[in-house]
Amino acid sequence: MRPLPFGLMVALVTLVLDQGTKLGLLFLADLPVREPVVLAPFAQLIVVWNRGVSYGLFQQDSALGRWGLVGVSLAASVALSIWMARAGSRWLAGSLGLIVGGAIGNAIDRAAYGAVFDFVHLHAGAWSWYVFNVADAGIVFGVVGLLYDGLVLERRRAQATGERA
Repeated sequence: MRPLPFGLMVALVTLVLDQGTKLGLLFLADLPVREPVVLAPFAQLIVVWNRGVSYGLFQQDSALGRWGLVGVSLAASVALSIWMARAGSRWLAGSLGLIVGGAIGNAIDRAAYGAVFDFVHLHAGAWSWYVFNVADAGIVFGVVGLLYDGLVLERRRAQATGERA
C-alpha cells in the first residue's frame, strides 16, 4: 500500500477507535455515574473534561476559546494531511495519520461537548500521570514516530543513497 492511503487508513482507524471508546464509555457504560472503574492497581477509568490542550494547558471557558481550539486542531490536521500526501514512506504517513486522527477526534469532542473527554488514568502510589484518551495516545505515538523517522530512518535512507545526513 502506498504511503498516502496507508496514512489515511491509520487516521480513520485512530478516529473511529477514539470516538467509539468515548461514546461507549459515556453512553453505554455510563462512566460518569460508575466512575472510577478500577482496571488494575495502576489504572482506572474516570471522567475528566479537558477544556485546554495537552496536560490541561491553556484552559478555555469561552465560546471563542473553544472554537479557536477546534479551528487550530482542524488547521493542524489539514497541514499534516498535506505533509502526509507528500510522505515518501508508510512509516512517516502512518505517524502523521495517528496525529491527524487524534486531532480530529479531540476536535469533535470540543465541538460536541465544549471539552475533550479524557478517561484513562495511570498512577502508582502518590504518582499520577495525566488523564488521557485514545486520541491523545495516537498523537503521542505519532510524534514518537515522527521523531524516529527524522532521527533514525532519515539517516538510514541518506546512507543507503550515499548522501550526507
